[in-house]
Amino acid sequence: MTATFASLAEFRDRLAAAPGPDHAATEGAEARNGQLTKPPGALGRLEDLAIWYAGWRGDARPAINAPQVLVFAGNHGVTERGVSAFPAEVTVQMVANFRAGGAAINQLSKAAGARMDVHALELDRPTGDFTQGPAMQEGESLAALATGWNAVSEDADLLVTGEMGIGNTTSAAAIAHALFGGEPADWTGRGTGVDDAGLALKTRVVAEGLAANPGASGDGLEALRCLGGRELAAMAGAIARARVERIPVILDGFICTAAAACLEKAVPGALDHAVAGHLSAEGAHRALLTRLGKAPLLSLGMRLGEGSGAALAVQILKGAVACHSGMATFEEAGVAAGEA
Repeated sequence: MTATFASLAEFRDRLAAAPGPDHAATEGAEARNGQLTKPPGALGRLEDLAIWYAGWRGDARPAINAPQVLVFAGNHGVTERGVSAFPAEVTVQMVANFRAGGAAINQLSKAAGARMDVHALELDRPTGDFTQGPAMQEGESLAALATGWNAVSEDADLLVTGEMGIGNTTSAAAIAHALFGGEPADWTGRGTGVDDAGLALKTRVVAEGLAANPGASGDGLEALRCLGGRELAAMAGAIARARVERIPVILDGFICTAAAACLEKAVPGALDHAVAGHLSAEGAHRALLTRLGKAPLLSLGMRLGEGSGAALAVQILKGAVACHSGMATFEEAGVAAGEA
C-alpha cells in the first residue's frame, strides 16, 4: 500500500482513523493465559506482553515470524552550529557500514531473526538550521513521512525503527522541549560525547530552536517538521503505518521515542501499539518515556541508537509470545490446576 500525503492534516486524519486492537483476540489470549501450566502471574510482564501482542495481531495464539528493522538516515543543518562531536559525513559512512553488514544493528537484527532495511534520505541535502526557521518545509516532511510509511513490509508482524544522523540528539531534545515544556537543559544530553562546553552550546541551540519556531510548541506534527529531521519523520511515518496495519512496534531510544511522541501528541492513543524496548543512557529518555507512560523492557546502559536496544528487545517479546502460544494448558498436559 504505497502512500503519499497531500498535507500534514491528511496524515493526521489517516492516523486518527487507524483501528484499535482486536478485543476478541485479547479476551481469547487472556483466557488462554489463565489455563497455561504455571501459577497465575508467574511469568510476570511476559504475560502482559503476549496478551498485548495477541490483541494487535488479532490472534489469541499468535506467533512472531517476520520482524522488521528499519534504519533511516538523514543529515541536519543544525550541525553547522557545532552541536556534535562528529562531522556530518559520518552519517554517509555509517550508512555504508549498515549496508555492508558491519554495524551493531546488523548483528542484533540477525540475532533476532529480523529483516533489516536501510533508507538514506537525501544525505547530500541537510535539513535547514532550525535556529533560523523550520528544519523542513511541509512538502519535505511529508516526503519523509511517506518514505517511512512505505518502507514497512506488508509481511511484517513486528516493527523496530532506528536512525543514523549526526546532530539528531539535538533535534530530539528540541522536539521534547517543544512537546513537553520545561527547561531546554532538561532534555539536552551529551549525545555522541560532547564536552561541557558542547553541552552548553546544545542547550542554547535547543532554546533557540523553539524561539525560532513557536508554532511547534505542543503540536506534534509541527514539532516534527520544524525541529526534526528526515530520519525522525521517516521513523514517525513507519510507526504510523504500523498502527494502521496493527503491527506492534518496539520503540528504541531517545531519538526514536521523540519521533514517536510527535504522533502521540498529534493523535492521543497513536502509540497504543508500541512498547519501549529499553531505557537509553541518554539522560532525558527516562523523562520522555514517563510522559508517554511507557515502561522499558531493558535497561543496559545503551545509547548507540540505530534501533539497537529495540532490536535486542525483540527477543524478549519473542520469548513472551513463544511461552503464551507454545505452552500446554493444564488440560492438554494432564496436570491438575493449581498443582503446576
